[in-house]
Amino acid sequence: MAMSTAQTPARPMRADARRNYDRLLSEARTAFADHGTDASLEDIARRAGVGIGTLYRHFPSRHALMNAVFQEALTSLISRAHELAGVERPCAGLVEWLGALISHAGEYRGLAQALMSTSRDETSALSPCNVPLREAGAALLTRAQESGAVRADVSIDDLMQLTNAIALAAEQTPDDPELAGRLLTLTLQGLKRSAAGSG
Repeated sequence: MAMSTAQTPARPMRADARRNYDRLLSEARTAFADHGTDASLEDIARRAGVGIGTLYRHFPSRHALMNAVFQEALTSLISRAHELAGVERPCAGLVEWLGALISHAGEYRGLAQALMSTSRDETSALSPCNVPLREAGAALLTRAQESGAVRADVSIDDLMQLTNAIALAAEQTPDDPELAGRLLTLTLQGLKRSAAGSG
């Protein structure tokens, strides 16, 4: 998921520090993909050829490292939300974006749980992930509500928690690849004002 990386120093890094930063990010992406977001930070540092102290200088916490790793995916999700904001059927645009969000949250084991647990915590190092996603989703939800397709009492915070819960359920049931789609469909049935209001 690229937002601003709070853990990146404001001033330009020295060339060697930038190399260490980039190597750490590369190894973290690989480790998270292979072992989930609870992968050993010591192993990530070792594979990057640096000490654990260097890792913590760049990324003070696991969530700070996760935030940096998911910048590219976040940029893609935000861009897609902007594209979908102009579609003719607002509810369909919202549905497509929620599906993309679920896919992203399911890319790394443990990501959905982390996003759920920090969704309302503005002090979390994952806040730069959660806040822009919530704002992008809120714009799509508002448009769908204004079209009459989605109930007015639905909140973006609830939707974000639901999508993360769906991703977490799918993560826990890897032998059922269709589960996320089915759960999203069930969720959306509860969002709509009526069967006719498909937006």
